[in-house]
Amino acid sequence: MKKKKVAVVTGGAGFIGSHVVDLLLTKGFEVRIIDNLIGGREANFAQHANNSALTFEKRDIRKIKSKDLIFKDVQYVLHFAGIGDIVPSIEAPEEYMDVNVQGTIKVLEAARWNDASKFVYAASSSCYGIATTPTDEEHSIHPQYPYALSKYMGEQASFHWNKVYGLPVNSLRIFNAFGTRSRTSGAYGAVFGVFLRQILANTPLTVVGDGNQRRDFLYVTDVAQAFFAAAGTKLSGQIWNLGAGSPQSILHLVKLLRGTATFIPKRPGEPSCTHANINKIRRDLNWSPKISFEEGVAKTLDDINYWKEAPLWDSASIENATKKWFKYLGQDQENTSE
Repeated sequence: MKKKKVAVVTGGAGFIGSHVVDLLLTKGFEVRIIDNLIGGREANFAQHANNSALTFEKRDIRKIKSKDLIFKDVQYVLHFAGIGDIVPSIEAPEEYMDVNVQGTIKVLEAARWNDASKFVYAASSSCYGIATTPTDEEHSIHPQYPYALSKYMGEQASFHWNKVYGLPVNSLRIFNAFGTRSRTSGAYGAVFGVFLRQILANTPLTVVGDGNQRRDFLYVTDVAQAFFAAAGTKLSGQIWNLGAGSPQSILHLVKLLRGTATFIPKRPGEPSCTHANINKIRRDLNWSPKISFEEGVAKTLDDINYWKEAPLWDSASIENATKKWFKYLGQDQENTSE
């Protein structure tokens, strides 16, 4: 009997990671998840509870050892584990640097010592800051807050391991992933989690600014397919932007969700548009988005009860949660304009 290929997925119980796990299992891989399960994410892989091809370890990536047995005979290491969101990163920058940079180095070392054939890093398009659009991979780097900086530094560490140690590394800079199982933790963050909980509570959707800002939303199964392609390709040392290449306005999202809007102040440090130039990933990996924005929103709405335990945000609680955002990023904006 042919031995299964082995893939380690860090953060495999999370939003994108769990969808990558689903895909790898359908492709016949033995999948090993490392996740700290913060936020009660066990349900994201519960459907595979009896699948002998899946193993799970509750771990903090900062505790991984270079010759860790969970990496034995591994082919692919897909690295999603880390901490996200803007506001908490402004409040706790050391924690973000520790987890997203030092934690990444722990995973890199385990991949290196176990001769992984590919390490794929989940990077963030936030590294570009307020970018010209459409944004290609050669765009200058201008992180606006500690989360963005920590993700970029993790990417830089990955390519350092590629250069010095010969570890085959690719990186995907994710723009605005959305879909089922997106995070529902207590931190104020991504628009879909905020809006879906507000719909369940029959309250207005808190739209930042005038709602005409556009985001390059990409449905999560298309994200998973891109990561699988990035792992399987013979190419290494590559960076690819990962978006739909078709920005959508927040007001259009409100319309698709059949919600009513209430408007809250525009925030400093946020772009009016995110728009990935995806020519490179189309060419190199023969990848392209398959799920339209409208179809993706419908699929997400079908699973709306997933967000019933998520925190419910309103204008007042958002104002309180983003005070430090305005304090620090607003100060940077004032300094830039002087």
